[in-house]
Amino acid sequence: MSFLARILGGKSGRERMLPLYQRVVATGRDPAWYRGGEVPDTVDGRFDILAAVMALVLLRLEREEDRRTQVSSTLLTELFIDDMDGSLRQLGIGDLVVGKHMGKLMGALGGRLGAFREAVNSEGAMTASVKRNVFHEAPPSDAALRFVTERLLRFHAALAAAPAPALLQGELPAL
Repeated sequence: MSFLARILGGKSGRERMLPLYQRVVATGRDPAWYRGGEVPDTVDGRFDILAAVMALVLLRLEREEDRRTQVSSTLLTELFIDDMDGSLRQLGIGDLVVGKHMGKLMGALGGRLGAFREAVNSEGAMTASVKRNVFHEAPPSDAALRFVTERLLRFHAALAAAPAPALLQGELPAL
């Protein structure tokens, strides 16, 4: 936070993005993913669905061309990175290897962004992408795969209809 912002009581950009990040995390932690969607309730499974939700939010924000939204998208990603770094450290991953793990996690988020960017336009492509990116630990049942795919596609459609200013305030559409 800048000196002037501290004196005037303004929030830093990251602080302004915290409500949106908290909503992304809450959406990724929704028990329905793990019950109806059979996403493995493991560290990896939780990361996979959180990264899927995060990727869809970032894809929505990248549609906006204004500088403020682009900066906000970057700040949101930085919050994600900090959260993942903290989570790895809580799991006991030491300083010497945390960077390597972070590289893998950021690669996974980038992979989902690339995969979902095109896949959201086709249910078949999205199904294949979800199977590869969310259920790589174990093959899902057909019902679970359908549940997660349809839920992510509904979320994508709801994000597309949501105004960017509302999203930036932390107002994510309900699933």
